[in-house]
Amino acid sequence: MINPRVFVSRKIFPEALELLSQVAEVDVWPDELPPNPQELGNKIANADGLLTTIMDRIDASILDRAPRLKVISQLAVGLDNVDVEEASRRGILVGFTPGILSKATADVGFALLLSAARRIGESERWVRAGGWEMSFHPMYWLGAEVNGATLGIVGLGQIGLEMAKRGLGFDMRVIYHSRTRKPELEEKYGLEYVPPQELLSESDFVSLHIPLTPETRHFISEPELRMMKPTAILINLARGPVVDPKALYTALSEKWIQAAALDVTDPEPIPPDDPLLTLDNLVITPHIGSASVSTRREMCMVAARNLAAGIRGEKMEHCANPEIYPSKGL
Repeated sequence: MINPRVFVSRKIFPEALELLSQVAEVDVWPDELPPNPQELGNKIANADGLLTTIMDRIDASILDRAPRLKVISQLAVGLDNVDVEEASRRGILVGFTPGILSKATADVGFALLLSAARRIGESERWVRAGGWEMSFHPMYWLGAEVNGATLGIVGLGQIGLEMAKRGLGFDMRVIYHSRTRKPELEEKYGLEYVPPQELLSESDFVSLHIPLTPETRHFISEPELRMMKPTAILINLARGPVVDPKALYTALSEKWIQAAALDVTDPEPIPPDDPLLTLDNLVITPHIGSASVSTRREMCMVAARNLAAGIRGEKMEHCANPEIYPSKGL
């Protein structure tokens, strides 16, 4: 009997690889950069399972090269890089890792909010460049007040809720817009539901937590940026293409809004010559929302358990297309 084979597209925690090695032969991509489509197709040509990240595009052209593939396990919550509908059509289970990274990501989100509001990154660069010539001046480095300001949450999922809770800890007024209204959370936390236009026009800080879909691509573009206060700050923890980067550059350089803070960009990684990188009123981190040791370890373990379950013909902990379970006798 031929042992199942799985391909892991990036290095992950060794304990997760050990778990996988108990159910299959494991092939791990050794490089820091992800495999390109040709390399990925070659690696999964004889694979029964695939553990992938958001850097890997899994579409019909890739799946055509993997006739044995039974399960895809995504090391993330978002699945915009995986054609789940096409995988379902082929009877391939798709796993993902929800409910793990919300707190760690919201921690980074609020750190970005504070950094943009109080000009932490900009002033730190100024100090390192030798610009600090006097110990104090009452009119230097004035930033935005966070305490008591209005925080607008777009997308009240798990990460959005955690971001809201951190805002409440700073005595912020928290308003939100989401696809579905959540009165139980409004009552529990004192949140206010508002239409998107009202959220944009009233918020001192707008924090994005929506999935990337055809409908949300460039959700924030020129019209939305012009609705915001000139003192407003935009935070994006969702996906880069949710914000139109050209419109954002114009808004920041022409001071339609005060500042922005991004943990995701479009494209990603952002090119070194991107004009956004020339702006002092922009904070950018390299998609580190979930990058705490404990969170990333647990994400790897859940992704490995999802993949192992799929290989064994068992139900996953977290499956994005459970409707195909009956066809597999599960």
